[in-house]
Amino acid sequence: MQKSTNSDTSVETLHPTRQGAGAVQMRIKNANSHHSRLSQSKSMILTDVGKVTEPMVEKEGYLQKAKIADGGKKLRKNWSTSWIVLSSRKIEFYKESKQQALSNMKTGHKPESVDLCGAYIEWAKEKSSRKNVFQITTVSGNEFLLQSDIDFIILDWFNAIKNAIDRLPKDPSSPSRNLELFKIQRSSSTELLSHYDSDIKEQKPENRKSLMFRLHHSASDTSDKNRVKSRLKKFITRRPSLKTLQEKGLIKDQIFGSHLHTVCERENSTVPRFVKQCIEAVEKRGLDVDGIYRVSGNLATIQKLRFIVNQEEKLNLDDSQWEDIHVVTGALKMFFRELPEPLFPYSFFERFVEAIKKQDNNTRIETIKSLVQKLPPPNRDTMKVLFGHLTKIVAKASKNLMSTQSLGIVFGPTLLRAENETGNMAVHMVYQNQIAELMLSEYSEIFGLEED
Repeated sequence: MQKSTNSDTSVETLHPTRQGAGAVQMRIKNANSHHSRLSQSKSMILTDVGKVTEPMVEKEGYLQKAKIADGGKKLRKNWSTSWIVLSSRKIEFYKESKQQALSNMKTGHKPESVDLCGAYIEWAKEKSSRKNVFQITTVSGNEFLLQSDIDFIILDWFNAIKNAIDRLPKDPSSPSRNLELFKIQRSSSTELLSHYDSDIKEQKPENRKSLMFRLHHSASDTSDKNRVKSRLKKFITRRPSLKTLQEKGLIKDQIFGSHLHTVCERENSTVPRFVKQCIEAVEKRGLDVDGIYRVSGNLATIQKLRFIVNQEEKLNLDDSQWEDIHVVTGALKMFFRELPEPLFPYSFFERFVEAIKKQDNNTRIETIKSLVQKLPPPNRDTMKVLFGHLTKIVAKASKNLMSTQSLGIVFGPTLLRAENETGNMAVHMVYQNQIAELMLSEYSEIFGLEED
């Protein structure tokens, strides 16, 4: 070690072991004060050509990382493994090991860097179901979660990063103060603003002017939001009712989502026209199709068909755009699923469940037959047409692979459900399927004595 002195400074030249040949470490001591021996020291690494490189690495290794906010904007949490390098002032995240990362840096790939000056670190158990998670929040509004399953590793990282943050300046002009300003800017709470009022008065004129601009901008945003809310409220209170719009012909009566009896009354029938059209199309070209009613059709095309039906446009299911028979079956199932009250009315649900629970099969069939006969005409007639159609599906089970049980699973929860699911939904589902299966297997017995 060599030492040279003058009246103001002393320079020590050291030969470090970690930085390799040609690098020296300089320590500059301030000796201006006669009353204090406090020193301000700066460390830097000088290369052979005299350029300043990155500060000395304090810690590095693999951790799980998730960025959950960028500039105050919340992000979707997405965990990934990162090689993390901690230096005196910042953290760098690499996607691979240090050697590979350095190689990529030569080709222009730069790591994500986090400035620790003014940052805040805390344990964040509520932010993730994983164990050993802590969060770093920066003055710019970025938030990172770091995690490891090994307790001593994550604790070591937490302490190392916290120590690095604690060593950085904490004066009012430091980034830690800016973090408070960032929080004020993002908040519209008058209580929070009044809390910082005294701090504003104590700041320098130029700092106070900048902060007042931010607060005014935030208050302006709040005023705009209140104005928009007021206008929306007036619009909603003055808007015409659905009945008025329907009377003026601006909104047409819907097929999907309307009560079954409403649709039937409008069409002067006891079975909706759309149900008949779908059944006719399936029986014409879908009885032999593998997985008919079980396989889902393209949802976008089904919604398109739904829109056309609701607009009362002329429907031709033989059109090429409906050539996929699963679109037709999907639309038919959607129609029954969107009924405000299912095909088996809510008031009959418990009675059908009690009937299917009966041990004697003949008693079970007779009870269900009696219940069917008591249903409103639109429900009873639509049920008869639908289950009559499904018996034709079962008759082709060797080709379409749809048995009575398979169709019961598909249609049970769609046609029969409780108004308030307060009990065991799994148990209800079993009964729903069993009722649908019985309606199929005993169709002729249940509906045979009814007049067409």
